[in-house]
Amino acid sequence: MKHRSSAHRQLPPAETLDGVPGANTLRVVRDPGALPDWFALRVLLLNATFEPLTALPARRAVVLMTCGKADTVHEDPQAPVVHSAERSVQLPSVIRLRTFVRVPYHARVPMTRAALMHRDGNRCAYCGAKAETIDHVVPRSRGGEHSWENCVACCASCNHKKADRLLSELGWTLRASLVPPKGRHWRLLATLPELHPTWLPYLGEGAA
Repeated sequence: MKHRSSAHRQLPPAETLDGVPGANTLRVVRDPGALPDWFALRVLLLNATFEPLTALPARRAVVLMTCGKADTVHEDPQAPVVHSAERSVQLPSVIRLRTFVRVPYHARVPMTRAALMHRDGNRCAYCGAKAETIDHVVPRSRGGEHSWENCVACCASCNHKKADRLLSELGWTLRASLVPPKGRHWRLLATLPELHPTWLPYLGEGAA
């Protein structure tokens, strides 16, 4: 009995893209106003459903486009024009896969500095000033865990004043509840301390 093929596919491992024709012949034509070091730039990759998947290195994003696997969603007019053997591409800021790929589901978002700052809006959980550090609400020296439920974004001043004391000892309160963020896009936010403005509509809560 024949097995019906799936309508979905798995995205090939990133390493295999280097073997695609044209992948190793990319060069850049720089203009005076072009951004330097384009290889270091990142491009937001969306699934066919417009769900954010990852932030690709710019070179790999161009490979996906030149191979017909992805289309431009947002161009970056300040970015350089990249040339391959097949075509010239204005380096985009957001691209979208033409074919849907399944993504493994992970229930809990890993807590990173970037993710915590996004969750707390880059504001101190105690005073609302611009956050510069991370603080453990219950200090580690007093049994506090390094977790979503016990870590907050914090300004340097509050971090210094609080030291290893409890909030009850200072009479302080938190500006928001400490809960783990939920949603696939948070796994991406956990790796991105800085976001391109054109990415924000696709990254949902926490990206603003």
